[in-house]
Amino acid sequence: MKAVVSVIGKDRTGIIAAVSGKLNELDINIEDISQTIMQEYFVMIMLTDTAKSKISLDELEDALRDAVGALGVTVHVQHEDLFNAMQRV
Repeated sequence: MKAVVSVIGKDRTGIIAAVSGKLNELDINIEDISQTIMQEYFVMIMLTDTAKSKISLDELEDALRDAVGALGVTVHVQHEDLFNAMQRV
């Protein structure tokens, strides 16, 4: 299954390391990534492959929120199909 992970917040050191480290720990592969800085805000969207992971998307979102909690960023995880459907509206 594919999931879209979005991360948004004030730019600071360690955001990418925290997110990618947690994904690695959970055996989730990053297939594509886009990131930018919009004024002082860090914005990142990743397409991930969760097929080898044993956790649900809700559990993934909670794990990522815990991993970046001290960094003050917002994390959302969506199934790829839901993300695509929302983009068509």
